[in-house]
Amino acid sequence: MRKVVTGEQLAQIYNPDPFARPVFRASVYRTPAGIIALAQLARLLAWIIRMILRHPIAATTAALLAFMWVSLGWIADAALITWAVLVLAIWRCYSPGSFTRYVTAPMRGKWRAWWCYRRRWEAVMNVADLAPWYRGRILMPVLGKVTATRYTDRVAVRLVSGQCADDFAKRADNLAHGFGALICRIRTARSGALVLEFVRRDALAQIIPALPVPAHSDLKALPVGRREDGQPWLVRLHGTHVLIAGATGAGKASLLWGLIRAMQPLIRSGLVRVLAADPKLMELAYGRVIFDTYGQYASHPAAIAAMLEEAVADMQARAAEFAGRQRDHAPTRQHPFTVIVVDEVAFLTAYQPDRKLRERIMNALATLTTQGRAVGYCVVAALQDPRKDVLTIRNLFPDRIAMRLDEPEQVDMVLGDGARDRGAACELISTDPATGAGVAFVRLEADPDPVRVRAAWVSDADIREMADQCAADRTPLPELEGVAV
Repeated sequence: MRKVVTGEQLAQIYNPDPFARPVFRASVYRTPAGIIALAQLARLLAWIIRMILRHPIAATTAALLAFMWVSLGWIADAALITWAVLVLAIWRCYSPGSFTRYVTAPMRGKWRAWWCYRRRWEAVMNVADLAPWYRGRILMPVLGKVTATRYTDRVAVRLVSGQCADDFAKRADNLAHGFGALICRIRTARSGALVLEFVRRDALAQIIPALPVPAHSDLKALPVGRREDGQPWLVRLHGTHVLIAGATGAGKASLLWGLIRAMQPLIRSGLVRVLAADPKLMELAYGRVIFDTYGQYASHPAAIAAMLEEAVADMQARAAEFAGRQRDHAPTRQHPFTVIVVDEVAFLTAYQPDRKLRERIMNALATLTTQGRAVGYCVVAALQDPRKDVLTIRNLFPDRIAMRLDEPEQVDMVLGDGARDRGAACELISTDPATGAGVAFVRLEADPDPVRVRAAWVSDADIREMADQCAADRTPLPELEGVAV
């Protein structure tokens, strides 16, 4: 029978004043040591079962190694480990992509989940004031799965009831410093949950050389650079329009040429036609032969207006031909996908002194952006000043790219309300071309969270090489005598 010490006894034992009013306490039960040992043993067994269920492969491997050690000795374990290392090395050499996907990435995620986050989670949440106090208890946000790359970590978090993403956004700097990262961004997930994106290494710190011309192009995924997580930056042109905003020297020209470079196979095969409007006579003129061969080039405002109006007429004729027959456009040589590239669109829509030309160009661009997506027309416009009075049709571009901007208010003008609060600090991009040229934030129509990217630098030599290839396509082959064709 357990020994019971009553509150009255405690009051008499620990009360030094015999005339003081006794303080009554609850009875104290002395638990036998055997019951404590059984409880600890049950907790140990529960932990072992939980670890086996959570990590079946590791548990099976450990059991197999223990069985072989007992049955065959340590040599069997050494041979098995050597064989496993050899298999992994061969796998890594011959299929690095699948090895990274199934081995490196999961191991990196589990290591960082424990080393970088689980050890510090409670401390950082408390210090950052993200663990609320309710009825005498600290309610801790639940740390979920950690997905890690070489450069970034994505940490899933289940919120405490009553919390929202803005609570974490206000403490983004605290979280970044607390977990030893460069930057912390808040990404929305689902109701009651969010994703913390930690940038641990800057994948965009150095200039990215021009990407090789792909053997096959996909208009829904054109490679033009690199994302912050180290993955390729893919730009979609089919079924959308793209607005590019950035100050002078931000790298807009490299992005425009990167898109043209990524479309080279389709351009040379006749499946893509490019119409270039170049009022500055500087950027697109360097590779004019490309547009003269597979599209059209215009630099004077009157010629640009005529080219855009002709594109509108062709688009409407194509729409009349497709009406009742098809809803989506597939590029063919008869009906190629048409990309209208407009460099420095603000000069044509706001700073053009001729009012009639300005209205013609604005009306043509508005028609193309409102009716062109379904029939295979895409407008890619670049400008420096993103104000609404400069480009009134700014909202007709579903996908937007913001490079280095002069003012913080311009970020939301380009990417939409709340983009800067979500981490798109375009005004902080470096003015040094070595570190800031080509760096941008992208906000897509289907994803409200901006993504930091960097466009590859297409040099003059790269443009000249593409132009020479197109010039060779224009040159007719000499006739060969005595050869039947």
